[in-house]
Amino acid sequence: MDIELSPRQIIILEMVKQFGPITGTRIAEKLSLSRAALRSDLAILTMSGLLGARPRVGYYHTGKKPTELIAGIIGNIRVADVQSRPIVIRETCSVYDAIVAIFTEDVGTIVVVSDGGFIEGIISRKDLLKAAMGGKNINELPVTLAMTRMPNIILAAADEPILRAAKKLISHQVDSLPVVEMATVDQIEKFKVVGRITKTNITQLFVNLADS
Repeated sequence: MDIELSPRQIIILEMVKQFGPITGTRIAEKLSLSRAALRSDLAILTMSGLLGARPRVGYYHTGKKPTELIAGIIGNIRVADVQSRPIVIRETCSVYDAIVAIFTEDVGTIVVVSDGGFIEGIISRKDLLKAAMGGKNINELPVTLAMTRMPNIILAAADEPILRAAKKLISHQVDSLPVVEMATVDQIEKFKVVGRITKTNITQLFVNLADS
């Protein structure tokens, strides 16, 4: 992914590489433009990290590549910055309840939680299809009999880098991860569900970064 620069911004960048450090006034003179006309271009190049600026010295080239800058930006984004609200059902629900919830919410998976919102399992559309085809009454079949249980669930922490969560989505071939926080209840460590991170969240992040 490259940062898309305008033709004039590319010229300014090359000029600073060659003559830097160089003042904004001097850049404007070389381009036969006013200082005000270059203000937005210089601001974009500086905020993107491609150029640096020192008072009374001028602009200088940082030596960073656009891909390095993008990696730096993404590296500072945490799961909590991107996550969406969790979609959960109680462990006391039936498979029928889970089917209604998963289609009502239009999601691929639902997290099954106990009292207090602690994760007990996760159930997907595939799991529900298997349960529905099993010949049992889905109104009476507990969702706990169809779900995947801990510790066989891939989790994400709210404070972990979004890049790590994205790699989990890809490597484990899942469409979402429960976002959890560790809690201790009666001296037992449990995971409280606080959100979810999905492939859609990741895609929206890149769209927002490109738009900004």
